[in-house]
Amino acid sequence: MRVIQIYAGKGFETQKAERFFKERRIPFQRVDVLKFGIGRRELESVRAAVGLGALIDRESRAFLESPFRFSDDEALIFSALLENPRMLRLPIARNGKQATVGYCPEAWADWK
Repeated sequence: MRVIQIYAGKGFETQKAERFFKERRIPFQRVDVLKFGIGRRELESVRAAVGLGALIDRESRAFLESPFRFSDDEALIFSALLENPRMLRLPIARNGKQATVGYCPEAWADWK
């Protein structure tokens, strides 16, 4: 059995995600992305599963104030997400090579 990783900050969506896994007694590890950041390999794995566009929180203040919102260069945007995790859409849940962004109970139902 794998331990599911939840990359999260503070917020209602994160609380709902944690509650989903707790209620089903599915073990998970929570990583505070806003405090500790996310590693390049972890973010690349999530990007491969969901795509770069799904990772960006286009309504976040950090994204709206960044010059990267006008860029189409994926490498530049990816490095900006690594440097400033406040631009990530959270929570990010990862189960091996599978990953979701946001609250996705329909996808998590198959994760055991």
